[in-house]
Amino acid sequence: MEEPGESGSLHIPASHAEAHSIAVPKYRAFISYSHRDSGWASWLHTSLENYRPPKSLIGTVTARGEVPKRIAPIFRDRDELPSATDLGSLINAALAGSECQIVICSPQAAQSKWVNEEILAFKRLGREDRVFCLIVGGEPNATDMPGWEGEECFPPALRFRLAADGTLSDTRTEPLAADARPGKDGKSRALLKIAAGVLGLGYDALAQRDRQRRNRRLFVITCAAMAGMVITSGLAVDALFQRNSAQRQSVRAESEAETARQTTNFLVDLFKISDPSEARGNTVTAREVLDKGAARINVGLAGQPTIQATLKDTLGNVYMGLGLYDQARPLLDGALATRQHLTDTEPIVLTDSFSHRGWLLMSQGDYKGAEQDYRQVLQLLATQPDNQRTREAHAKAQYGLGVALGYEGRYSEARESLGAALAQQRKMYGDINEDTAATLKEFAVAVDQDGDLKNAIPLMQLSVEVQRKLHGATPHPALAEAINDLASMLEDNDEYDRAETLFNESLLMMRRLYGNKHPFIATALSNLALLSMRKGDLPRSESTYREVLAMERELLGDNHPDVADTLSKIAFVQYENGNKRQGLATLQESLRMYERLFPSDHPEVARIMNRVGFWLTLAGDYSAADRELRTALDMRRRLVDKSHPDIASSLTHLAILEVATGQFAEGARTAHEAKEIYAAAFSPSHWAAAVAAGAEGGALAGLGSYAQAEKLLTDSDAILSKDPAALAAYRSLVRVYLKNLRNGKQDLRRSGTENRVKALHRQH
Repeated sequence: MEEPGESGSLHIPASHAEAHSIAVPKYRAFISYSHRDSGWASWLHTSLENYRPPKSLIGTVTARGEVPKRIAPIFRDRDELPSATDLGSLINAALAGSECQIVICSPQAAQSKWVNEEILAFKRLGREDRVFCLIVGGEPNATDMPGWEGEECFPPALRFRLAADGTLSDTRTEPLAADARPGKDGKSRALLKIAAGVLGLGYDALAQRDRQRRNRRLFVITCAAMAGMVITSGLAVDALFQRNSAQRQSVRAESEAETARQTTNFLVDLFKISDPSEARGNTVTAREVLDKGAARINVGLAGQPTIQATLKDTLGNVYMGLGLYDQARPLLDGALATRQHLTDTEPIVLTDSFSHRGWLLMSQGDYKGAEQDYRQVLQLLATQPDNQRTREAHAKAQYGLGVALGYEGRYSEARESLGAALAQQRKMYGDINEDTAATLKEFAVAVDQDGDLKNAIPLMQLSVEVQRKLHGATPHPALAEAINDLASMLEDNDEYDRAETLFNESLLMMRRLYGNKHPFIATALSNLALLSMRKGDLPRSESTYREVLAMERELLGDNHPDVADTLSKIAFVQYENGNKRQGLATLQESLRMYERLFPSDHPEVARIMNRVGFWLTLAGDYSAADRELRTALDMRRRLVDKSHPDIASSLTHLAILEVATGQFAEGARTAHEAKEIYAAAFSPSHWAAAVAAGAEGGALAGLGSYAQAEKLLTDSDAILSKDPAALAAYRSLVRVYLKNLRNGKQDLRRSGTENRVKALHRQH
């Protein structure tokens, strides 16, 4: 509680601790909380007193004595204290008569003087090991994180041990905590953890029996629900018979009834694994249930292709949602193939299969395949009646197509497709709608990618406003993502302070949603690391990236695309900070990991290989550079359209190599092609186009076209000098070309490759 009344101190001298020890406690536990958390206190009080320990554990002797039939009574001041008395002495007595203390932890509790005093008083009774925490808000130990102090949820008395004189020492302690926040333990697990602590039992002892009880209930509920589905399906079929006497409608109704019956039987059998008699006491995971279902579809439903396709599509989507793309692919492919083969498949059902597989292909990096699937959906829908379901499917297909086109680098087309989806959804749902908000965010991204950052920022700001209206102050993944994307745009617009504020807001929201260790948290930290690099704080950037790397390796293992990506980012920082050899070694480690993960063509393999080739060029290892650059270019030509900016990136680096090795005519052609692609995809003044123009200038200087070369190099240097997004290596390279030209070293063929490389390294 927060306000004990006017009686004042709750201090119990350490020397009096023995006087307050009692053989039989009056209360099982004392709940300490801020009055602003009274709702949590009421829930905890009621839940604990209503909790019934498993029968098999009742009477078991633990450190707290025999396990009782109920955890009662629990002391909570609003229920236990009389309205007019010496509240301080009553609270002291209640603390002394309580076997355990439960502290409801939140920023309010952390700032409450009286919650802290109650913890101190209980610890002075010699029961420091009997204090349990229920986290309901804020962040544990946020005081240690600069700028987060206001989020601290642990009062000081929880964070430090008592000294011999009864005061707080400077020795840190780790409170025994259950975490009821979303994405953490949740209410049910948190309650079990608190109950286990109060009873002196291990959490697993209660959790296993609780799972068995829930599994029994789940099995009963599942069977009942499935039976309800059968009954409902039967009623629906009966209604169809009543309304339509036509033979065609009757056949369809019978088919749908059979589909419902077979699907029900399949799911009931599938969920039998949740029955403890079959699970034999083992924990059953959702993945195990999925795998069992996927294995049975082909065998158990071989004669029911319609039902088989429905279940394959459903389980494929579940696998895809879990990020298990290899497991999802054969299921979604199979569902689509079956539905295409069946003559009675409704076109709208077929569009679902194409859309689901399209999203999977996009997740696997097959953007052209995804585009084809979404265009197939639009073609099928063009023949369907104009109704709500058709319009919704059309908008979703336009959305998916727009995202795929964006990945292909066709930004203007992506912008057009997403704009059409947005207009359609606004008409159907209005502005304040989840689907509309998601499309608005992607439309803003497409506008940005199309080189129109000025108009993209207000669109993304509107997206954030819509998400705030939808979710208010409640943390939500879509809101956190929109805030993060707005921060990225502001960062690109050199508004670093505003960007950092929003990145931190998004990160804090994600911590509340997912905890301190989660792939999304790693991504948010990675964005802050990039911002630090752009601000010139390279040590902080590398330190943050290494925090991300450690988190990803712990969560995802040592061989994962996210780990490889973070390694590549650390390499960039090292290289920009002058540690070129170390940076190249780190980047090559990233490339090897990507090649293990994706043995065939993949965009990330090509991206890192292209960068490795560029750095090998700067290091003077031209033979190895040529091999990496040409392999990456060939891979990208197989993966994306010839006008994609990725092609231009590979061409730019290849042109730089050709200039370095004296192949000036080839270098001029290669760089010019890259410049034209960049100018069409972005603009002639974009920093990437300026790098290509610089390479072209270097090649033209080698050919003796000095006037044309000087203009290209001067304009390129001016653009790169002003744009912080351009890496230092590019700026240095263009300045070397320009310096050589202005020093009268126009004939680069006579100057020798070795001298040019030495000059380049002096500039770095």
